[in-house]
Amino acid sequence: MNMQTNAVMAPPPPRTLDDMRLPIVMMRDILLKTIFRKNVSMVSELSKAICLPIPVTQELVDMARTQRLLEATGTLNAQNGNEMGYQLTDNGKARALDALAQSEYFGPMPVPLEVYREQVKRQSVRNMQVTRSQLTGAMGHLVLPDSLLDHLGPAVSAGRSILMYGPPGNGKSSISNGIRDALGDQIYVPLAIEYASQVITVYDPIVHSAVAQEADDPTQLRRTTRFDARYICCERPTVVTGGELTLDMLDLVYNPTARTYQAPLQLKSTGGIFIVDDLGRQKEPPQSIVNRWIVPLEESKDILALQSGEKFEVPFDTLVIFSTNFHPNEIFDQAALRRIFFKIKIDGPNQANFLKIFAMVAKKRKMPLDEATLMHLLKTKYPTIDNIYANYQPIFLIDQMISICDFEGIPYQMSPELVDRAWANMFVKDEVIVK
Repeated sequence: MNMQTNAVMAPPPPRTLDDMRLPIVMMRDILLKTIFRKNVSMVSELSKAICLPIPVTQELVDMARTQRLLEATGTLNAQNGNEMGYQLTDNGKARALDALAQSEYFGPMPVPLEVYREQVKRQSVRNMQVTRSQLTGAMGHLVLPDSLLDHLGPAVSAGRSILMYGPPGNGKSSISNGIRDALGDQIYVPLAIEYASQVITVYDPIVHSAVAQEADDPTQLRRTTRFDARYICCERPTVVTGGELTLDMLDLVYNPTARTYQAPLQLKSTGGIFIVDDLGRQKEPPQSIVNRWIVPLEESKDILALQSGEKFEVPFDTLVIFSTNFHPNEIFDQAALRRIFFKIKIDGPNQANFLKIFAMVAKKRKMPLDEATLMHLLKTKYPTIDNIYANYQPIFLIDQMISICDFEGIPYQMSPELVDRAWANMFVKDEVIVK
């Protein structure tokens, strides 16, 4: 039976210790550290703490007992179905402390990198087919020309890199968010992965939106395990970075106190979208930022490094969206541009679409439209800026007029005089300021 969430196959739970494909000593030490730190004594509690099925947890407990690191307490807990309790022996405590000195990590058992690779393939962002109606539905609040969706649709469905460029204030960020909303389905994100006995935490509640799961029915005799509990079922993730992005944010983050690693941003975005907004505003030049992505974009793999300097490959399965106000030829060489699969220009609206946006915003803000004011805008104000319209302008002008009405204590209204006052705040006059 295939376990599925919106057609994404779930990771099957391990049935035995051999299924885990983790170093046996590492698993045993995580078990001992978890007992020591969380003070849990029963296998059912331990099973939840280390996110493994009860039979696999019992195997680990039995192995630790054989090595005289755990012992039965000799008491049955009536509240837990007369379950036997376990505690650390003196040797077990010593081993737990020794293991904690090497790494503070305890709790959920990590997923081996090789096993995680298999799950990434099952839920690849490139397996998705986004329809025109899905994109339109996710961007219904935006007034966009049909030709733009003609370009965006194939780009999103291909799960390849996209460069959106054009003048500021025309919704590049909103379109990026709309693409995220159009994805719609769910994937499985590991709490942590393992490589070379090192633990790398992946799940991040800031990046990942967990999906509520149905609780097991306590009246059922057998507990059903829907998928490997070392994963969290989440919406496809979106990581948004802007001018603050630096190249070291794309490296593993090492915690010297806990002696564990945290996944970099692009690994957290696996199966989803990574948005680099305002490209050209970062400390590093745009060419350097794109150069860092060349291998991942071309080969669907990224290369990370441990503290020791050892390098290793991780899957790269992310739709990367670059967004910039600069013309691509100003900030990239042709070799870099070739690596970006889709280049889409986001222009300002024409006059008809500008008026549509203006009317839509006015209705939303409960601001009555006034024909004389609109004519004043189109015939008097816009010619002063060569009739260049931008998507942000209706929102800006209407919000300014609302603020003026609130201040003057008058009902919401628009007039040529109010538009002139709002317009004055939209642009800053070029002038020399004497210091």
